[in-house]
Amino acid sequence: MYIIAGLGNPGNLYAHTRHNVGFDVIDIIADKYNIDVREKKHKAFCGKGVIEGQKVILVKPQTFMNLSGESLVEFVNYYKADPAGELIVIYDDITLEPGRMRIRRKGSAGGHNGIKNIIARTGTQEFLRVKIGVGAKPPGWDLADHVLAHMSGKEKKLAEEAFLNAADAVSLLVNGEIDKAMNIYN
Repeated sequence: MYIIAGLGNPGNLYAHTRHNVGFDVIDIIADKYNIDVREKKHKAFCGKGVIEGQKVILVKPQTFMNLSGESLVEFVNYYKADPAGELIVIYDDITLEPGRMRIRRKGSAGGHNGIKNIIARTGTQEFLRVKIGVGAKPPGWDLADHVLAHMSGKEKKLAEEAFLNAADAVSLLVNGEIDKAMNIYN
C-alpha cells in the first residue's frame, strides 16, 4: 500500500495558496480515481482507493505545515509502511517556477519546514517527493507571506497544469516506474 500525502495548512484561510498545492494535487488524484478523502484519522483527512491496480491511501494532514510529520509518522507506523518504498509526499517548492515540477527519490528538506518535520519524525530522508513549483518570493517579501498568498492568474494557470502532471506522475510512481516519471516530468 502506498501512502500519498499532499502537504498544506488546514482551513479555508489557506485553501489554494502556494503552500497548499499538495492538497490541490490530492484533490485532483481523488477526483481522477474516485477516492473519498473525508475520513478523519491520524490527524488528517484520508481516503483509501486503488490507482492503476495499486492500493493507496490519500492523505491531507490537518496539522499545520510545519508539523506534517506528526500525522505522516502515524500513517507509516499504523500501516507498517517503509517510507523509502511506500511514501510519496507532494508539496510546494519555491526554487521552481509555477508550472514546473520535480520528482526526487530522497534528499534533504531544502529549507522546507514540512519536509524537515517529516524527516525528523520518520527518521529518514528516503521517501519519494513530488515538488510543485510556486516561484521564488519577490524581493523584500517575507517568505511566509509569499507561500501563504494566492498565485496570480497566470501563475495559477501554470500551476494547475503541474497539478495534472503530478497526478499523472503518481500513477507511474505507484507502479514502480520512478525513472520513467522522472524522465517525463523533471
